[in-house]
Amino acid sequence: MGELTFAGIDGIVILTVFALIMLVIGYYSGRGEKNIHESLSGYYLAGGNLGIIALFFTLFATQYSGNTIVGYAPAAYRTGFSWLQSISFMTIIIGVYLLFAPRLYVIAKKRGFVTPTDWLQHRFNSKGVTLVAIFLMLWGLGNYLLEQLVAIGQAVSGMTGGTIPYQAAVIVFVFVMLAYEWMGGMKAVAFTDVMQGIVLLIGIIAFVAGGVYLAGGSFGSITQFIAENEPAKIAVPSSETNINWFSMLVLVGLGASIYPHAVQRIYAAKSEKTLKKSFARMAWMPLLTTGLVFLVGIIGIKLFPGLEGDASEQLVGLMANKIAAINPFFYWIMIIFFGGIVAAIVSTADSVLLSFSSLISNDVYGKFIKPSASEHRKVMVGKIIGIFAIFGLLWIAWNPPGTLYDIFVLKFELLVQLFPAFVLGLYWKRLSSTPVFWGMVIGAIAAGILTLTGHKTVVGIHGGVIGLAINFIICVGGSFLTTSSAKKNPVLEEDMNAVYIKA
Repeated sequence: MGELTFAGIDGIVILTVFALIMLVIGYYSGRGEKNIHESLSGYYLAGGNLGIIALFFTLFATQYSGNTIVGYAPAAYRTGFSWLQSISFMTIIIGVYLLFAPRLYVIAKKRGFVTPTDWLQHRFNSKGVTLVAIFLMLWGLGNYLLEQLVAIGQAVSGMTGGTIPYQAAVIVFVFVMLAYEWMGGMKAVAFTDVMQGIVLLIGIIAFVAGGVYLAGGSFGSITQFIAENEPAKIAVPSSETNINWFSMLVLVGLGASIYPHAVQRIYAAKSEKTLKKSFARMAWMPLLTTGLVFLVGIIGIKLFPGLEGDASEQLVGLMANKIAAINPFFYWIMIIFFGGIVAAIVSTADSVLLSFSSLISNDVYGKFIKPSASEHRKVMVGKIIGIFAIFGLLWIAWNPPGTLYDIFVLKFELLVQLFPAFVLGLYWKRLSSTPVFWGMVIGAIAAGILTLTGHKTVVGIHGGVIGLAINFIICVGGSFLTTSSAKKNPVLEEDMNAVYIKA
């Protein structure tokens, strides 16, 4: 993010205020619910009782993080107008949600699902499918959590001008996150999402306004500067760039829509009507969030020309320093905004950790190690293992692997392999467990080999998308040659017929 030289002690004060607010939210979220720690649904899904405001903002926080601002603006700075793709792939996520979320919600409420794996187990009745799905989900969540830990350290260190070192920043806010999540579970996470979502929306609007003012007061002058000095950034993209753009739409659009923590928010909705209204409002957020972040990167090309590599990653901090110097209003808006960015990153991390813990408690421990355990014990196991996992990731976070964008892309290569089983399984009764199992395994291996051998893209196509194509071929082709498991399961047949009729 870059150091905010204007912040100093004021930045520390604002961060302390945000931390205290999150702790208070966690305390009161847990205090008002007697059974929140006694049931998996109570702790991990807020009892399936999230209203439209809480659900909207927690979905917003799932799709957008403080890292969206810190990481995407430099990407727009480096690539220019071709980074408009970021708006597209955030938009397509909403479309994919609407493709499956209402159908899944009907079955999830009826059967009391807690994790995404509950649906896959119900649909395919296969230990192999369940185990592979658990591994892929834990991989994606662990990778995403690592990304947020790196971003927390960079954001806090940058905001305090290095007064709070990177390592200390991560540790302090990890303890804050663990404390309020332990106390309030999903309910605490959802209400902290409301707080950070409001701050981010107001802050990014002010940030763009300040940037435009510094850049000459109009977008026309900005695009003219780019045309004269860096014409490649406004040129028509090459065919390989366009292919890569489409590949990213597939990879992120399909992968992000089946984030385990996103799916669990579908389960947590108070009603189907609440769910649909929240998604209807989410349809506007790519323009209001990713679109404005894109503009930050474009404005930065004029304000700070010539930044390369790691230097471009400091763009947001560099711009904030100049915007804060405009007048006292922008000074305090920037401080509060960057405090909100830190809170947003922490809030995203808590969502991921909560989902990670639920997979451990409900799926690994509850399905395979001790199915007879009480729900209270399962919740406690998930909490404790989650703490061990996060401190293991902290060890990695001391030396973060690559830029934030590189870390962001990496997790989707394997996570997206769940899509055929998860979504196609809602629509096609004949889809059966054996080809689904081998489709996920072979698709994941293909994507992993390409990534590990340095071939993240082939002719612009991501390794994860190539793996997904193989996965689809195996799932569909194999299911035509086998007998559908859905037809042998009367309970599943009843559920599938119900969502077809409702649709």
